[in-house]
Amino acid sequence: MSKRENDSFSIEDLMKTFIKENNLTKGMQKIKVEETWTQMMGPGIATHTTSVKLQNKTLVIQLTSSVLREELSYGKEKIIKMINEELGDEVVTKLMLV
Repeated sequence: MSKRENDSFSIEDLMKTFIKENNLTKGMQKIKVEETWTQMMGPGIATHTTSVKLQNKTLVIQLTSSVLREELSYGKEKIIKMINEELGDEVVTKLMLV
């Protein structure tokens, strides 16, 4: 009988390897951006958000409130910086509030 290898890997490392090998990085980033937006902005803004999409490093946020859209437009650079810090990579370079 052959001996078992006792190399132990964390689930996080295995998932990262799987994602990288199967070219799933962009899809995972899209999911993480949506989750990060809801988490960072809180329930007040999340209820007025109808769509969160990541397209070619541009984050497109669709809002139901024009007043909220105007308020958020003043802090676009800060929002981009906060999202990128949360994700640990420069995923977003432009923010569009629609």
